[in-house]
Amino acid sequence: MKALQPCLRSVSRSHRAIVIPPHSLLATLLATTPSSASTSTSISLRSLHSSPQQTRPFSVLNRPPPNYPGHVPLTGIERAALAIGSGVFSFLDPRRGDLIAALGEATATPYFANRLRRAMLSDATGRRILRDRPRITSTSLDLPRLRALPPSTVGATYVAWLDREGVTPDSRAGVRYVDDEECAYVIQRYRESHDFYHALTGLPVVREGEVALKAFEFANTLLPMTGLSVLAVATLKPAERQRFWSIYGPWAIRNGLRSEEVINIYWEEELETDITELRARLHIEAPPDLRDIRKWERAERKRAREAALAALAAASAAGAPPVVPPVAL
Repeated sequence: MKALQPCLRSVSRSHRAIVIPPHSLLATLLATTPSSASTSTSISLRSLHSSPQQTRPFSVLNRPPPNYPGHVPLTGIERAALAIGSGVFSFLDPRRGDLIAALGEATATPYFANRLRRAMLSDATGRRILRDRPRITSTSLDLPRLRALPPSTVGATYVAWLDREGVTPDSRAGVRYVDDEECAYVIQRYRESHDFYHALTGLPVVREGEVALKAFEFANTLLPMTGLSVLAVATLKPAERQRFWSIYGPWAIRNGLRSEEVINIYWEEELETDITELRARLHIEAPPDLRDIRKWERAERKRAREAALAALAAASAAGAPPVVPPVAL
C-alpha cells in the first residue's frame, strides 16, 4: 500500500493539471447530463417507432415516382401483360407502331436494353452518343439541307427514302416503360434510327420489307421485339414468304451478324458520307432491290392477265370454247 501511495499522488497531481477549455466540444459533451442524454434517446426511439414505414411494396396502387419525364413504372405482372397483349395485336396488324413500340419496351428490360447500352459504352462513338444525347427529328436534321446534298450521300438517301415512303422522323413515340433512364435513351435512339436502317439497306416500308429489316435488326441488336416481329412472315403472301426464306432472310442474318453494331452510328455526323462507303465500313451488303422485284412481278401479272383476256377474245371470235389459262395473283 505504501508503494502505491507515490503513484496515487502522481495521478492526483496529473489529474489536477488537466484543464478542459470551457467552450470546447469535449466540454460540451461532458456537460451533458445522463438524464438529458436518456431523454433525447427516448424521444429518438419514440419518433422511430411512431413514424410510418417509408417503403411500401410496389403495386398498382403504390407506384414509385417516375425516373424521367413520361416514365410509367410497371409491376412484373403489368409488364408481362403488356408484352403479351401488344405482341398478339401487333402480329395481327403490323402497321400499329404504338403496339410494336410497347412490345419493344416491355421485352427490352432487364437484359437486352442493358446489352445495347454496354455495346455503346464499349465503343468510342457510342460513348459520345450517350454523352451528347442527340435526338433525330425533322428539325434537328434540317431536311431541306439534306435534299440539297449529292444523291449518293447518306443524308440525301435518307431524305429521298422519307419522301418516297411518305414518312417523317417525328412520328417516333417517346419511351415510357423502360425503368433505367439511360437505357430508355438507348431504346429511344434505336427507335429513332429505324428509318436510317431502311435507308442503309434500301428496304421499303411494306410488310415484306419490314419483316426483312426486323430480321436484320434482330441479328444485330438481339432485341426480342425484332425477333418476334419476324414471325409476321407467316402473314405474307406465298410468293413473298418464299422470297423471304430464299433471299431476304439469309441476307438479314448474314449481314446482321457480321456488321458493326448499328446502334453506334452517329447518323448526324454521317449525313455527307457516301452511302456505299458507309455500307463498306459497316460490312453491310445491299440486298436485291425489293421495289424492283415487286414492280417486275406486278408487270408480269398484268402481262399475263392481258394475254389471258386476248386469248379469251380470240377464242370467242372464232366460236371455239374459251380456255382461260391460269394467272398467278
